[in-house]
Amino acid sequence: MDALSSQIGANLPAGTMQFTLFVPSCDRNEQPIDQERWVQEALEVFGCLFRGATAFPPGRGVWRDDQKGGKLVWEQPVMVVCYADPREVNKTTLPSIRSFLHRMGREARQGEIGIVIDSDYYGISNYDNAEDQE
Repeated sequence: MDALSSQIGANLPAGTMQFTLFVPSCDRNEQPIDQERWVQEALEVFGCLFRGATAFPPGRGVWRDDQKGGKLVWEQPVMVVCYADPREVNKTTLPSIRSFLHRMGREARQGEIGIVIDSDYYGISNYDNAEDQE
């Protein structure tokens, strides 16, 4: 346990690896999706794997779809934030995150799923086949 944990009386591992997932409100054709379903699933995935997560109210965002000539897709994404113990981000937990992200991308008809891990943005636009994830 580090000095700060001791000073504030924390007894649980420090979640120092931040995940921020952007859950879209529409598909790449600007048709609404069941955003609440995906927010709920994201919270469950992060909660089960890393002890918790928080979803923030919808914001306002835009995404440039280069496969459609640079068309701007406007939406109201929800940010799901999780702080994980880096020791728990491993070959056991990462496949579960990958499976969820790729399934959301396919089923919600997204051009890209965006997740920030620590300070690096990862855009996923080529999704695993459903059969490969079973």
